[in-house]
Amino acid sequence: MMSYERILKELQSLANPGNAEGMARYGISSKKVLGLCMPDIERIGKEAGRDHALALRLWDSGIYEARILAALVDEPGRVTEAQMEEWAGDFDSWAVCDNTCMKLFGKTPFAYRKAAEWSSRTSEFEKRAGFALMATLSVHDKKAGDGAFIAFLGMIKRESRDERNYVRKAVNWALRQIGKRSMELNGEAIKAAEAIGRLDSKPARWIASDALRELRSQKVHERLKKRQMD
Repeated sequence: MMSYERILKELQSLANPGNAEGMARYGISSKKVLGLCMPDIERIGKEAGRDHALALRLWDSGIYEARILAALVDEPGRVTEAQMEEWAGDFDSWAVCDNTCMKLFGKTPFAYRKAAEWSSRTSEFEKRAGFALMATLSVHDKKAGDGAFIAFLGMIKRESRDERNYVRKAVNWALRQIGKRSMELNGEAIKAAEAIGRLDSKPARWIASDALRELRSQKVHERLKKRQMD
């Protein structure tokens, strides 16, 4: 186990201002970015182990790398809806949003409800979080039936006109991941994408054309047929 103070000291010792400048060009422009590489953050996370209280302190530091680390060390079973709402309200980059959804929020019992709720939020990164959760659940929740994901397709269509870059890309991400989950969902996602493509909206047309290119591909269909036979 590692203490909060030791972790902050190690993060500071690995700071790389040059990397931080480069990260800003890719949309990672939180107020406090040290410029660490992901392998270093993951190594520290493994050494720290699971610790809910530590995760809360790391998040409250406001440091980009500490928040990425917080999602790695937190305990999904101890995460509350109130915590999810608070952290989602703090999202200030796609990287913190996506990492938190994939590594932590998607493993909580509130994931499906929050995906639906956040998909209609006004804030760019809260809305992105809704679709990031949909994509994450599509990949990782192996036991879920298709019904929940079919319901997500309606939300995807509803929000496909959003012109903000980080929203439209997340909407596209969710649509593609749902369509790669099963043969049935592939068909439903293609129908949804076709409907989205008919909307009088530039973001919607981009979402549809990009998703259909992958969802109709031979590679995806062969993979789904093989999965169906296994």
